[in-house]
Amino acid sequence: MDLGLDDDIESVLHIAREVSVFKIPPLKANEGHRAGEWGDLAEPLWRGRLRILEKNSGVSILFEDSTTGELFAKADYDPAKPCVEAVLDSSRYFVVRIEDNGKKAYIGMGFIERTDSFDFNVALQDYTKRWRASQNPTEASEGGDKPSPHLPVGPKKDFSLKEGQTFSIAIPGKKSATETSTGLDLLGTSSVSSSSGSSGGGIPLLPPPPSSTRRR
Repeated sequence: MDLGLDDDIESVLHIAREVSVFKIPPLKANEGHRAGEWGDLAEPLWRGRLRILEKNSGVSILFEDSTTGELFAKADYDPAKPCVEAVLDSSRYFVVRIEDNGKKAYIGMGFIERTDSFDFNVALQDYTKRWRASQNPTEASEGGDKPSPHLPVGPKKDFSLKEGQTFSIAIPGKKSATETSTGLDLLGTSSVSSSSGSSGGGIPLLPPPPSSTRRR
């Protein structure tokens, strides 16, 4: 089949095998939603699967029958006006704004496991980042490749020795050829080491990164 440039390509960003949908009371003034006010959470209005589907036209959150795929409800996700809101008393429940023929309604949604809730959040956050980048292509191109969020960001340091520069290593129990020598430490700054210093001197060690674990 010949696909034209105008064909709408679909991409599934996330699938939750089971979610529960609840009828929720009206939001109280100046207060957020609470899942504890939705009645018996063991008796939801509906159960099924959830899919986050991306097309050229945007992203939709689909509530579908787990067996037949029949659509129960649909919410169009707009990062500028998010249709998903977390509740105040749980990390597994959300309020979703759905629309049908111009009519808006709010439903409660809950996941069985917190990991499902986390993955749902990550999928929406990743799409939001891509959407923002598409809205500011100049800024995104100037930024270049972004470093991993797990690594500290900072200027690159030149640890190479410059012409005429040396470094010294103090070995416990042995004296250096000269009483003192001017050298370059690991941080790239000039330093003076003495064989008579306390603890025998040595090469300074950088602390491990915050995310590393110490092996025993």
